[in-house]
Amino acid sequence: MSSRRSRSRQSGVSTEISDAQINDLVTKLQQLIPELARRSNKVSAAKVLQETCNYIKNLHREVDDLSDRLSQLLDTIDPNSAQAAIIRSLLM
Repeated sequence: MSSRRSRSRQSGVSTEISDAQINDLVTKLQQLIPELARRSNKVSAAKVLQETCNYIKNLHREVDDLSDRLSQLLDTIDPNSAQAAIIRSLLM
């Protein structure tokens, strides 16, 4: 029995996930991450998880940067202008 399953039973959690399900989820993740999706060969689950974490961190940075740029843009325009109205509508 794998340690994952034994820990699950010890903690009282009844939900189990099979190795096949994990492999399927890792494959789906690999297809979602641009850096990995370009590769035709199989990548280790550890590499997929590592690249997924890196990708999410980069997305967070990108959101922060875009948010900062948007704030700067809003500071430079008239809040009653058509541009400001468009930006507000995009944010909602």
